[in-house]
Amino acid sequence: MARVGRLAGALLASTEGAFFLVGDLKEPCDWAAAGFEPPAQLPGAELPYVRLSPVRPVEVAAPLLVVELEGEALARLLFERLVIRRNGSVSERLWRLVTEHEAKPETDARWLGLVPGHVWELVRDSVLRCS
Repeated sequence: MARVGRLAGALLASTEGAFFLVGDLKEPCDWAAAGFEPPAQLPGAELPYVRLSPVRPVEVAAPLLVVELEGEALARLLFERLVIRRNGSVSERLWRLVTEHEAKPETDARWLGLVPGHVWELVRDSVLRCS
């Protein structure tokens, strides 16, 4: 099972021993403190995700999502489902929707990969349109 949390406003996915950063950073990141080498390029609107190189063992901090999908397919899904395409930032509204508006340490989000894309687009458009 993959684990997805947050790192400097972006998504941090731990999957099959690899780490992916999905979406643009919203604040500066201390890469050494986070346990990673700084990536050569940061993700955003043009580059949905990057693979991170850990420099020590890293645990994804809570709150986090637990997802069955693994590898780059998970990184792509997270970008498609939770990132605002025009600016590459993670949508806080969509994140709260998926984490069930609760401060639980872990949320079972296996359903996120099962929702058909066209159905999620309706949800996504509705959530992002609300003010």
